[in-house]
Amino acid sequence: MATALVLGAAQGGLYVGDLLVISISFLILMLCVGKFAWKPVAKMMETRRNKITDDLDNAAKARQRANELADKREKELNNTRTEATQIVSEARQDGEAQRQAIVEQAQVEAKNLKENAQRDAQQAHIDALNSARAEVAQLSVDIASKLIGRELSASDHENLINTYIKDLGESHGTK
Repeated sequence: MATALVLGAAQGGLYVGDLLVISISFLILMLCVGKFAWKPVAKMMETRRNKITDDLDNAAKARQRANELADKREKELNNTRTEATQIVSEARQDGEAQRQAIVEQAQVEAKNLKENAQRDAQQAHIDALNSARAEVAQLSVDIASKLIGRELSASDHENLINTYIKDLGESHGTK
């Protein structure tokens, strides 16, 4: 029997008993590893896998939030640029309108000043002519009184003045 248990012993083979002991030891080792080491390692691997999955999900969510925030900021920046452009445009339009109003007001004031100056000059001219007429009339009456030696009547005086003024106006080119 001892010879039957040896398989290829003459050639350096393996004994069946050793094979059984090694197989049983291996099975016991596998059971111990499975019970004491494999379950904690598997649990640790599962925990690690879950953590990695959660981290990847969180990273994807964070990336998505970052993209959304970047888009939101870009839109807000564009809106701000649009508003700034609109404000500048409105300010330019308001400035142009104010400039135009000031120019128009200045033109109206200049026109009014010119008209007033012309009116004042014309009035001064008329006043000067009237004053000159009055002085000339008085001088004429005085001269005529001295030349004629008598006082003129009111109608004679008026006729004399009108004739003199008419002659004076024709000599200066005015009526």
